[in-house]
Amino acid sequence: MDRIILHCDMNGFYASVELIDKPHLKNKPMAVCGNPENRHGIILAKNEIAKKYGIMTAETLWQARKKCPALQVVPPNHNKYRHYSKLINKIYLKYTDMVEPFSIDESWLDVTGSTNLFGSGSHIADTIRSTVKEQLGLTLSAGVSFNKIFAKMGSNYKKPDATTVITRENFRNILWPMNVRAMFFVGKATAKKLHEFGINTIGQLAMSDKSMISDILGKQGSVIHDYANGRDTTPVLHYNQLEQIKSIGNGTTFRRNLQGMEDIRVAVMGLADTVATRLRKHKMKAFGVKVDIKDPSLKIISRQQQLNNPTNLTEIISDCAVSIIKKSWRLRDPIRMLTITAINLCDENQAQQLSLFSDENINVEKSEKAERAMDSIREKFGSGAINFGSIINNDIGLDVSTLPDKDTND
Repeated sequence: MDRIILHCDMNGFYASVELIDKPHLKNKPMAVCGNPENRHGIILAKNEIAKKYGIMTAETLWQARKKCPALQVVPPNHNKYRHYSKLINKIYLKYTDMVEPFSIDESWLDVTGSTNLFGSGSHIADTIRSTVKEQLGLTLSAGVSFNKIFAKMGSNYKKPDATTVITRENFRNILWPMNVRAMFFVGKATAKKLHEFGINTIGQLAMSDKSMISDILGKQGSVIHDYANGRDTTPVLHYNQLEQIKSIGNGTTFRRNLQGMEDIRVAVMGLADTVATRLRKHKMKAFGVKVDIKDPSLKIISRQQQLNNPTNLTEIISDCAVSIIKKSWRLRDPIRMLTITAINLCDENQAQQLSLFSDENINVEKSEKAERAMDSIREKFGSGAINFGSIINNDIGLDVSTLPDKDTND
């Protein structure tokens, strides 16, 4: 018997949550922007009215305002979004304990064992949509299918506030005519490669020789080919499997105060290395990075930033942490203590699909191989056997072989 998988994706989540307590913006073009005071701030989400102006997620504020000068912009409130995300997942958990969040605003549900109690997959999806709308004032789009990939593509098929059912009988009619770029996990660069070989639709991908696709795309080619043909047996994880470790962090008080960017980069690289190593040990990746800074007067600030794709790589975590510090700290001011924490964690197997099909896949693969090789050397010869060159013989008291680890369930 086929599984019954739902994928529930909130519509314009950040913007929709903001409109709950900002009803005066409901009938105006509105967006959530990473830094509304900065014209180069990034659009994180937008409402349906703003979408009609062609405003797109991840474009800069000045680009968005060229399309819509009257655009209303509000800053993000990630604590509020996490609060609503938990409320939404609590609703999902009334129907099954097999709820796997994919990000803060979307989750997979396996309701195969729930149909006797709650009705068909499409009925459960419609009930969830109406419940979320009634209780929280938010809308979502749901896909219902026999695997996770097609359920996800179903939730993207019709927006906002709709349910799309993709079955073994209809997936060729619904999905195969679509541009191959619409295939889940096919990025811009991957689609370009396929176009060069005359593969323009999902159907053409599915009907192509599997070995040829592997030759074109490497190891992800056969996986994408399977997905296009509806072959995906990836399980939906139980909700409590993802709740065990909430964050992984490392911090230290330095032998002397950090002064300037060179000191900061050395400190951040060392701390990020231990965080990334712990993430890989727990087979997890992070959707975000948090930095805590303490100055000599013991004043502490805490800032965080979300990542485009989940990671457990030192360089990406380090770059994100440095970016946070540059934005939030006067570089001429001394730093006494620094803590870097990987937040919004997800299972490595779930995240692997994101990195596997990212347009930066080649660079990510190289970095992952290098850092896993470092893990193996350290496991065999000790944690101080190999390190990044920039932190060797530092004078700030950073000893990565003895840095404490901090994994939390808070």
